[in-house]
Amino acid sequence: MALPAALAKALGTIFGEPVDRIAIYEHAWIIRLHGRAIATTRRGRIYLRGSAAHFFASPELLLHEFCHVLHQWESGRLTRTRYLIECLRFGYRRNRFEVEARAFAAAHRERLQALLQAPLPAETY
Repeated sequence: MALPAALAKALGTIFGEPVDRIAIYEHAWIIRLHGRAIATTRRGRIYLRGSAAHFFASPELLLHEFCHVLHQWESGRLTRTRYLIECLRFGYRRNRFEVEARAFAAAHRERLQALLQAPLPAETY
C-alpha cells in the first residue's frame, strides 16, 4: 500500500528523508503474532492489523511506526532480540524502543498536522 503523496511529503519533511520506500501492509497476518497490537514493524516494513486508511488518518500512530522503522530498524539499533530483551526487562510500555517512538510521535504530531493542512503549491504547466 502506497502512502498518499501529501502524507509522504509531510513525513519526509519531519524525518528528513524520503519515506515512500517503506512498505505498508494492511490486514497483515503477521500482526496476529503480536497480541492486541494494531501495528508492528520490521526493517523497511509496517504491518497493520486494520486498513491503511485508518493508519493514514492517525498522525500519532504514523509517526510512532515510522520512528520504529526509520530511527530504530534502519539504524540497526532495533532488532528482534533487543526488543524482546527490553520487553522482558521492562515490559512493553517501558521498553526504550516504545518510549522513544511515543516521545517522537508526541513531539511531532502537531507539526505533521500543520504540514498536512498547509496549502499545496500551485502546479506549474
